[in-house]
Amino acid sequence: MATLQANEQVVYQRPRALTEVNTHYCPGCTHGVAHRLVAEVLDEMGLQDRTVGVACVGCSVFAYNYFDIDWVQAPHGRAPAVATGVKRSLPHDSIVFTYQGDGDLASIGTAEIIHAAARGENITVIYINNANYGMTGGQMAPTTLPGQKTTSSQTGRDVELQGYPIRAAELLANLDGASYVVRRSLHDPKNIRMAKKAIQTAFETQVRGLGFSLVELLSICPTNWGMTPVESLGWLNDHMIPYYPIGDFKVISALQKETCASKAEG
Repeated sequence: MATLQANEQVVYQRPRALTEVNTHYCPGCTHGVAHRLVAEVLDEMGLQDRTVGVACVGCSVFAYNYFDIDWVQAPHGRAPAVATGVKRSLPHDSIVFTYQGDGDLASIGTAEIIHAAARGENITVIYINNANYGMTGGQMAPTTLPGQKTTSSQTGRDVELQGYPIRAAELLANLDGASYVVRRSLHDPKNIRMAKKAIQTAFETQVRGLGFSLVELLSICPTNWGMTPVESLGWLNDHMIPYYPIGDFKVISALQKETCASKAEG
């Protein structure tokens, strides 16, 4: 970095945990925002050198290009199983997280994520929900809203034919093995700051050995939604948040965890 002048101040710089490459994501896509938040947290917590990411299939598959950490590529939907293997083989030395989209986690990977949470695997999941299959052309996903038009539901999702969207955070929060399950959004600065705090807490949950943690991040997909980035941000706020409310669905402290364990043994 060039030497700063006396009246200059650094207000932005690339986190060390991010690689210096050009993005491949579509204009306006908030995957890049999510990447930066994760990288900032890894930097600030001093976790970069011991972190292993697990990428899955979908837009999230290219996450390994953007983070300067170790990565493992998992088959579609199987990131929680791969992460389980990595964490169990290096339980004290590694910080393991999966980076998954809704078409991956809430569809082909439903069994994997449910059982990882039920087992209380000490891993962290960053879950991007943009309400469609982003990489393959914008088809209807398990998270597509009722009435939402996609390339495979051109008259809108019909719940009588295709069922209702899956609220993954609420579903997983009901499992005893889950310790920290929350939903945040990436549609404005306030919510982005809240998302970063949640990601930090999720990694702290793993560092303290408290078990499974997941942060669901509502994200936009301007290309497949057929909107401008600005229109997409408004659509997320007006339509996604009412169906996927922002909030904390499961937050267990170390003391609560010990109490639960004692009751289970008793």
